[in-house]
Amino acid sequence: MKKMVTKILSGSLAATMVMGLAACGGSGNAATEAPKAETTKAAETAKETVAAAAQENGGDVVLRMSWWGGDSRHNATLKMLDEYMAANPNVKVESEYGAWSGWQDKIATQIAGNSEPDLFQINWNWLWQFSPDGTRFADLKDLSDFDLSQYDQSLLDLMTIDGHVLGVPVSSTGRVFYWNKQTFEKAGLEVPKSFADLLAAGPVFKEKLGDDYYPLSCGTYDLTILLTYYMQEKYNKQWVVDGHLNYTVDELADGFDFLKSLEANHVIPTQEKLTGDGADSLDKNPNFIDGHYAGVVEWDSSIKKLTDALEGDQELVIGEYPADYGTPATVYKVSMGFAVSPNSANKEEAAKLLQYMFNGDGVETLALERGVPASKAAQEKLSASGALQGLTYEANKTAAANAPFQLSPYYEDSALKDSAEGAYQEIINDMSYDGTDSKELAQALIDAVDEVENK
Repeated sequence: MKKMVTKILSGSLAATMVMGLAACGGSGNAATEAPKAETTKAAETAKETVAAAAQENGGDVVLRMSWWGGDSRHNATLKMLDEYMAANPNVKVESEYGAWSGWQDKIATQIAGNSEPDLFQINWNWLWQFSPDGTRFADLKDLSDFDLSQYDQSLLDLMTIDGHVLGVPVSSTGRVFYWNKQTFEKAGLEVPKSFADLLAAGPVFKEKLGDDYYPLSCGTYDLTILLTYYMQEKYNKQWVVDGHLNYTVDELADGFDFLKSLEANHVIPTQEKLTGDGADSLDKNPNFIDGHYAGVVEWDSSIKKLTDALEGDQELVIGEYPADYGTPATVYKVSMGFAVSPNSANKEEAAKLLQYMFNGDGVETLALERGVPASKAAQEKLSASGALQGLTYEANKTAAANAPFQLSPYYEDSALKDSAEGAYQEIINDMSYDGTDSKELAQALIDAVDEVENK
C-alpha cells in the first residue's frame, strides 16, 4: 500500500507542478522561459476576449463569476447577481456554477490555461497550491473598491502569501456533529453525547431498525477529519507542526483502531456500502434523505444543503463534541474565499461586485449560504435583520469554541484530499475494504502528509 500511496502522491504533485509552471512562469532559466512567454500571451488573449465581449454588449462591462455549492446557494447567488445588475445596468455578470464534485479539477484546468473567471470562489488551500509565490491571484490591497478593513487581520493573514492578500475570507467554518433526532427516537435512543454513546448506539440500530440503519455516515475525507479530531483530543497535539505530521506511528495506529471500531460496532457503513449507494454526495444519498443514516460530521457552512435534503419532518440537531478522551478539538478553517483573476480586464469592477456581495447590499440576499460571514459589516446587517440565527449560526459558534489548534493550509491539498486519487481516500479505503494493519496505515499517512507539507 505504501508504494501505491507514494505513486499517487507523485502523480498528483507532478500535475500540480505543471499547472504551477504554466500559471506562474519561470525564474530566469531556459526550462521555464517558454512557459512564461506562453502565459503572457494567453493572459493577453483572455483580456482581449473579455474586452471584445464588452464591446459587443454595447460597451457594458462583462464579468465572469464562478462558484460551487448546493441548490440553495445557487439560487441565492443568482438572485443577488440579478439585483446587482439591476442596480448597475452597465455590468453584465455571466455565471458559472455547479456541485463540488469535480470542481477543483475544473478550476485547476482554467488556472493552468489562464482562462479562469474574473472572480471565483476558492478553497483556502488553493492559494498555496496554485500561488506559492503570491502572484497568481490579484492582490486585493491594490483594488481600492474592496474594503479589507471589515475583516480581522488574523483572517486576512490566512489569505496572504508574501505580503499579497489573495482572496476574501468569506467565512470561517468547523466540523460539527449533527444527529437526526427522529431516527434516534425511532431506535429508542437520545442523540449521543460521547463516543461511548455512539459506539453503544450501533448495535441498537442494527437490532431495532435493521442492518441498513446506521447512527453515523462518513466518507473517506469525513473519516480523516474524525481521525484528526480523535488524535487532537486524545493527545492534545496539533495535527501538523513544522511541516510534519505530529504523531508517532503507535499514536496514529490507535486512531485507526478507533475508526475500525466504528465499522465493527455498526456505527458507520463501510466505504463499500457507501460506494454502492451510488450518490456522489450525502445530500443526494437516499439513505441519508430518508433517515437510514442518522448522523454526520459536517462543516457548519454546508449543513443547509443536508437539512434541505431530508424528507418529511426529519430534523438535524447540533450534537455535543465528544470528550471521552480529553478536550474537544475540532477541525476549523477559513471555509472559502473569493479571488480575482490577475488576467481580468476589469479587476476594479470585480472588486465592486465583491464589495456588494460581502460588505454591501448583497449580504442580506446571500444570508448564511456560505456560512456565517467574516465581514463585520455583513454581521451587523444580518444581525439587524434577524438573519444571524439558526442552525448554521449556532453550529459556527459551537465549532469556534471547540477549535484550539490551527489547521495547516496543506491539510486539503489535492494530493491528499482528491476524491479520486488522494492519499486520504487510498488509505481509508485500504482500512475499510482490506482491513490493512493500523500501523501500516499510520506510516502511509505520515509519509503522505510529510511529502505534501515539504514539497
